[in-house]
This record gives sequence, structure tokens and C-alpha cells, in this order.
Amino acid sequence: MGMMAMPLMLLVLPPGPAVGLMLPILMTQDAFSIWIYRGRWDVGNLKLLLPAAGVGVLIGMALFVVMPQRAMLGVLGTVTLGFAIRGLVVRQAPARVPHRAVGWVLGTLSGFTSTVLHQGGPPFQIYLIPQRLPRDVFAATTAAFFAIVNFAKLPGFIALGQMTREGLIVAAIAAPFALLMTWVGSRVVMKISPAHFYPLINLILASVGIKLITDALW
Repeated sequence: MGMMAMPLMLLVLPPGPAVGLMLPILMTQDAFSIWIYRGRWDVGNLKLLLPAAGVGVLIGMALFVVMPQRAMLGVLGTVTLGFAIRGLVVRQAPARVPHRAVGWVLGTLSGFTSTVLHQGGPPFQIYLIPQRLPRDVFAATTAAFFAIVNFAKLPGFIALGQMTREGLIVAAIAAPFALLMTWVGSRVVMKISPAHFYPLINLILASVGIKLITDALW
């Protein structure tokens, strides 16, 4: 559900300041999430996706200022919504590992969209969901991936002037609430039955897709 954070932030802030404000909050949550899910992540997926995400982060930093963000929101929202609808309609699809080339493309796209919009979740999950990983492994792999990606973005955000004094003050005020809800979220995940976990993820993805398309249009 953290994927909804940035679309909601865009209701009250322009994309640039919103992205700068969110990063320190996300990094605080990442550190806590790594501790909660320590040792349960899928190393194979991380080894494939993280180098690709690093390439995406570099591309995102290079295009951060000139990227037409409305167009990016629309494309990302359309892909996300389409994938979520497919997942909801074809619930009994057998587990499969997508081709490594698909992992490279989606990993790069995840790093890129995470950099320009903090919306790396949909491409990342499009690669992971078909694998039908155990619930806790899925959550742990997600936590580890985005912890590393978000920390990798920090030097670029500082260089681009996105880490302002005012933003850091707001982030410090918000951090305790973010940490509390990170803990609450981890408890909720552990109580969701595996049979309902992936349909719920697809419903959340559909909501994110609709919100992104709405932001692109209005």
C-alpha cells in the first residue's frame, strides 16, 4: 500500500518537492523494514534486479529535470492497471519465473520510475508476482530491493538540490508515524492468508494504476 504514498503526495505538492520530501521518509522506513524481514529475501531476484535498477537510477538522475512527468504517470498507470486486471482475471496462473531479459528491463524501469516519481513498485512487482513467491519472501525481497535503491538515489538527490532544510524538518516530523505504520503493515501482512495475498496485491496495483492515470489527466 506504500505505492499510494506518492500519488497522494501529488495532491498537495508539485512532483519535484514531493519527491525530495518522500526520500528521507522512505529511507527511514527501509531501514526498519530490513530489520523486520531480515534474511528472508530472495537473493537470486535481488542479484538480477538490483544491477538493472542501478542503471535505471542513473538514467532517472540524468533526466530528472527534463522528464515530462505527466506522460510518465500516464504510461506507468496504464501498464500497472492492465497488469493488475490481468492478475485479477487469471488468478490460477501457474507460477513461473519470467525471462532474465524481462527482469533486466523491468529492473531498469523500476529504478528509473523510482528515481523520478518514487513509483518503482509496479515494474518490480510485475516481475515478482508471476513467480508466486511465499508471502514473507515476497515482502522481504521488496523491502530489501527498495532499501538499496532508495539509498542509491540519495547522492543524486543531494546534487540536484532536492534535499532542502524545510523538507528534512517535515520528514523528521513524519518519520515516527511512518515507522509506526511500517510496523503495523508488517503485522497485517503476516495475518493475511497466502491464498488472499496476491489478489490483494493486484487490487492495490489497480488502485495505484487508476490514481496515476488520474494524475496524468488532471
